[in-house]
Amino acid sequence: MTATRGSGELLERHGLNCWAISNHLVGQCVCDPIDERHKAILPPRIWGDGEPEAVLQNTARAAKLFGVDRVNGFTGSSVWAKLYFFPPTSQDDIAAGYKDFADRWRPIMDVFQEQGVKFGLEVHPTEIAYDTITARRALDALGDHPAFGFNFDPSHFIHQFLDPVTFIEEFPDRIYHVHVKDSRVQLTGRNSILASHLDFGDPRRGWDFVSPGRGDVKWDPIVRALNRIGYDGPLSIEWEDSGMDREYGAREALAMVRGQNFAPSSTAFDAAFANQ
Repeated sequence: MTATRGSGELLERHGLNCWAISNHLVGQCVCDPIDERHKAILPPRIWGDGEPEAVLQNTARAAKLFGVDRVNGFTGSSVWAKLYFFPPTSQDDIAAGYKDFADRWRPIMDVFQEQGVKFGLEVHPTEIAYDTITARRALDALGDHPAFGFNFDPSHFIHQFLDPVTFIEEFPDRIYHVHVKDSRVQLTGRNSILASHLDFGDPRRGWDFVSPGRGDVKWDPIVRALNRIGYDGPLSIEWEDSGMDREYGAREALAMVRGQNFAPSSTAFDAAFANQ
């Protein structure tokens, strides 16, 4: 990996390292229309009269001081609520949302670049980018800012019926971090891929997160695609399974990743024939 190892005393004491830090919750509030739900995800010092843009800028500075060069997070979106185009929504309305995103995030990304830190948006429903097309639109809005890229998490693609490998191939130089997380589609003909306003863990949902290796994510093609683009960063397990004990799941997920991850070959398998 290209990041400098974190040097926190607590981590060193336990023989651990830090490769990236996260500020998803504050990032969500940068572009979102704020409502009471956001109060639950924000510390009191930020809720109400806080400045999330300034907090994100300070996150870049904190990352540099801590010794890492990756921050992962969310952006929020002023147009996510307009996903279903009724009442009729014009492209001018959507373009205004991407302009709002650029106006708020370009100054943040400038600070990240000054600090030598990259920001990886976790492409995700409710964010300014939730699939390949909107990810491209977000990059275009920022003028392909070099500090802005993606935290690749295939679990958010599966229930959108997207092929995660195509995302890797579309943005080979913008995959700044990788989450190992899984989800499972469980449509019955009665439920919806929109999840029917049901909580995670409810078996009636049309999809849900499950422990890595137990869902619909195909990890072998993803590992091969990451090898093709030369990704050498961490595979960070993000574990969310409402139906499984978390300690059991953590051990199982770690074993799964170790079993699936492999280095690329340095030669074609049939190259040896040339030496016969």
